[in-house]
Amino acid sequence: MFATLPVNALRTFESAARLRSFKLAAAELSVTPTAISHQIKVLEQQLGFVLFERLPRGVRLTEKGERLFAGVHGALLDVSGVLDALRPVPSAGSLCVSVTHSFAALWLVPRLGRFYQAYPHYLVRLEACAEVIDLQQDASVDIAVRYSRARYPALHQAARLEETFGVYAAPGLSAAALQPPALITVKWGDSALYEIGWRDWCQAAGVDWWQRRTALRSYDEEHYALQAAVAGQGLVLASSVMVSDLVGNGLLVAHRPEIRVPGAAYSVLCAPGRERHPPVRAFLSWLQQELPH
Repeated sequence: MFATLPVNALRTFESAARLRSFKLAAAELSVTPTAISHQIKVLEQQLGFVLFERLPRGVRLTEKGERLFAGVHGALLDVSGVLDALRPVPSAGSLCVSVTHSFAALWLVPRLGRFYQAYPHYLVRLEACAEVIDLQQDASVDIAVRYSRARYPALHQAARLEETFGVYAAPGLSAAALQPPALITVKWGDSALYEIGWRDWCQAAGVDWWQRRTALRSYDEEHYALQAAVAGQGLVLASSVMVSDLVGNGLLVAHRPEIRVPGAAYSVLCAPGRERHPPVRAFLSWLQQELPH
């Protein structure tokens, strides 16, 4: 049944397609770039269609190449998972999760202890950065948590955590005593989101704080802004996701909790097929339990 299946060529193709480079695939498989090119050429001849577009720097998958990569990559992950499960002692595994600094500090890290209790043989490596990672090209990253209103049809979406924005303050801080109160906001890549949020919240609350904003305190990261609010420096507009632990611990309280404005969402994403890799599958299963239902 599988006698004519070009297993070695498909493994070579998977490496070159994942890395988008014959040179990098050669280094990964410990062969020469010429050998990679030859294997791909033979495979294309056997299949009867072109898999890669050759570019001045690197290569790019054709439409049929993308379809083949999705199937081969997923199949190899499945085989790897079965082999790992059959070992007498499961090998230690790790996974890399790309997140924003604030999501890591305020939501993910405080909960990671429960993951290690459930899966002590896996290690999570966090890569906190604001840049968008190409999950289909960068094989070093298993999962990305992206903050956006966008959808990602080319990726596997394991979860989506919606948020709203509200205003919070340290317990005992009276907004009525501050006219207008000091407002805390965040200036980062999508800083307009906070400006729009403050404007919409003030409009819904019937106050002119944002128009007057004589005392405005800006921070580059959301967790800095929330710590400033905890210290009593003013009122902060905050995501319901990011502020949840601080509210639960009594460090912040909602001001006018009936007023909420829409936010974006945190999408948990991976390359198609990656969700079947044992460490990734374990992390996504745990994450589903942690998300609010």
